[in-house]
Amino acid sequence: MDLVHPKAEAYAQEHTTVLSNVLMENERITVTSHQHANMHSGHVQGKLLEMISKMIRPMKVLEIGTFTGFSAMCLANGLAENGMLHTIELRESDAAFAATYFRKAGLEEKIQLHIGNALNIIPNLNETWDLVFIDADKVSYIQYYELTLPFLKKGGWIIADNVLFHGQVLEDEIKGKNAKAIREFNDHVIADNRVEQVMLTVRDGLLIIRKL
Repeated sequence: MDLVHPKAEAYAQEHTTVLSNVLMENERITVTSHQHANMHSGHVQGKLLEMISKMIRPMKVLEIGTFTGFSAMCLANGLAENGMLHTIELRESDAAFAATYFRKAGLEEKIQLHIGNALNIIPNLNETWDLVFIDADKVSYIQYYELTLPFLKKGGWIIADNVLFHGQVLEDEIKGKNAKAIREFNDHVIADNRVEQVMLTVRDGLLIIRKL
């Protein structure tokens, strides 16, 4: 299902500032070579994440789901001086690829890469977050949200990706476990009086959440 008309997607990209050479190379290799290329954030969403980070100027960012490092670099571009982004990736091969690009971008001092299960890593980070980006396994979204929200500063932000899940959450009967998990997550957040939120129809859907 095309959530946004392909011509509108193309037009949006044409009218979005071009990516850095390192980001363009990372995107090109990911899209052409990775077996899960559909997980790539893409030009427009990447620039949006960068813009949000530049508006917030966070000191501490947590990304759950590094993939090939594209979104981490976008978010890190908006860090405050002396800020740090922690990113967690389960797959060692993706983590190694991402680390290569963090060095190419000159961001290796601003990004700390953790390899392993995020559910085990997050409780041991002992940080207070300004911004959290959730883009990992969908069945654990509620767990990631509940693990991080208590350590998110008041007025801090959570961004959750894939909240429309290829349009499957719009169906009357949802069959896939990932789509079911995303709908449960969306319903969980909208019922949570600790936050306010807005859902954007960018790419596969972004939920922007602010802690009250």
